[in-house]
Amino acid sequence: MTDSNSYYSANIANYAAEVSKLYKQLTSLSIARLLVFVATAVGGYFTFGSWPLFAGVLVAGAIGFVFLLSKYTTIKATYNLKKELVTINKEELKINSGDFFDRDGGLQFQDPNHNYALDIDLFGRGSFYQFINRTTIDDGSQALANSLKANATEAIVLRQEAIKELASKADWRQQFQANAGLIKVETKATTILEFLKSHQPILPQFFKTIPLIISVLTLILFGLAIAKLIPIAMTGYWLLVGLVITGRYVKKINVLSANTDKMRDTFRQYAVLLSAIENETFTAPLLLEKQAQIQLKDKKASQILKELSKGMDALDNRSNLISALFGNGYFLTDIKNTYAIEQWLENYSDIVEDWFEVVAFFDAYNSLGNYSFNHQQYVFPQIVAKNSDTSVTGLGHPLLKSEKRVDNDFEIKNQQFFIITGANMAGKSTFLRTVSLHIVMANVGLPVCAKSSVYSPVKLITSMRTSDSLTDDSSYFFSELTRLKYIVDAIKKDNYFIILDEILKGTNSTDKAIGSRKFVEKLVASHATGIIATHDLSLCEIEDHLKEVKNYYFDAQIIADELYFDYTFKKGICQNMNASFLLKKMEIV
Repeated sequence: MTDSNSYYSANIANYAAEVSKLYKQLTSLSIARLLVFVATAVGGYFTFGSWPLFAGVLVAGAIGFVFLLSKYTTIKATYNLKKELVTINKEELKINSGDFFDRDGGLQFQDPNHNYALDIDLFGRGSFYQFINRTTIDDGSQALANSLKANATEAIVLRQEAIKELASKADWRQQFQANAGLIKVETKATTILEFLKSHQPILPQFFKTIPLIISVLTLILFGLAIAKLIPIAMTGYWLLVGLVITGRYVKKINVLSANTDKMRDTFRQYAVLLSAIENETFTAPLLLEKQAQIQLKDKKASQILKELSKGMDALDNRSNLISALFGNGYFLTDIKNTYAIEQWLENYSDIVEDWFEVVAFFDAYNSLGNYSFNHQQYVFPQIVAKNSDTSVTGLGHPLLKSEKRVDNDFEIKNQQFFIITGANMAGKSTFLRTVSLHIVMANVGLPVCAKSSVYSPVKLITSMRTSDSLTDDSSYFFSELTRLKYIVDAIKKDNYFIILDEILKGTNSTDKAIGSRKFVEKLVASHATGIIATHDLSLCEIEDHLKEVKNYYFDAQIIADELYFDYTFKKGICQNMNASFLLKKMEIV
């Protein structure tokens, strides 16, 4: 697989060259249209006295102008697509350099009560979501957030295969992203689904043939009037008949038109994305399953959505006064278009939700495939049986720059519990978040920041950040107890990997030591697996009494009156603390 930065740099050069070439073509076509217009005007001026020549000049000018306009429109669409692709590739290089803090952090998906999202910086500024998100539609963003929060331990290998395949389809992913990004929508898919489920039919079934009958009678009347077999005034009276029929339903049609006008761009966007999914060849079972979800026997989902978009466009033409007056009076165009839309809703509204879900899935998985493509040095965990041991070598945090990051080996047996001690700023909290993110990424199916990973699937639950709540009238200590109670209840129902950082901070040191010890003993007795980080060295004594408990530490050293950290995960108990040294060094005391 091509190195991602080389791929993006080459794309920028190629697409930028195409953009420049297309821009010159657009400029030439604009000049040509102007020349055709001027030539037609001049020709019309000099041939005005000769009707055949005058008409010929006008027709030729109109044909030439329309041809050039059509060609301009086609090239302009390609030009916009290539420009979008240049932007996408530039953005990838920028993100790969570590500059991604201006992107959407997904704070709308943050849930302080979630098992781990708040503790491990899953959302927000500098978050993992902000780093990997490339979604282009709201439902895709929601699907990506849901996958990161799912805590799902089943079918990991299927997700890995899907992500691997999408990682290899960089061109397809970028085309998907670019096409979606070019269409700006006003209405969310959820709003459309609510409309589809709640819409009540406006027209009765027999109106299927009424517009056709009225149109045929209109043509007959005009034929008779032209032949002077009936007075021309009859066509005026007939116009009123059509307007009366349409007027009976005009209020309800106005409401439908207002709703569909807001939805047209959304349907157009989804039609483009469905077409991309339908026409691609996949091999991963999960991708094939999603692709099959949008396949119908007679028509493609994208074509069906295009038909609806055309119907909505036709109904929108009623905003033209002349078209509305004569179209409705002589041909019942509003009724015809409304009936076509309602027939579409009757036939397909029940399966639109499936189509939207599939598009959201691919939009989310494009982000996951893109992440894998950008980090080809990472490894997909080898998935072993549940309740087995997990062993990772060279484990690092994926958001830390590789040149500054210190990777560590980490191996924990099922039902083991680690107590980690260490000096301030020595790396305890970062290590806890690194292990947590490894579990989350492995469960999602992503490659992890490590040299190797043998992973036993397990759900994650953490308690690292607890806050008081003025709105809920709860103190910090009570909030922490509530979180610990939640953990105890959770492990009664399922297996979890538990990660705790300095629990019971809201009470005095003696009480904290006693409480922390009892809580760890409770977790071990419940056959839990996990890690707790603490400054309380007395907690390490549990290792002498419980074989499941092992002590590890991160330390700090004072070398030449300077504090030094190696950020290395070591077996044993930390003996060097640094609070007093830092207070003195910073001249606080």
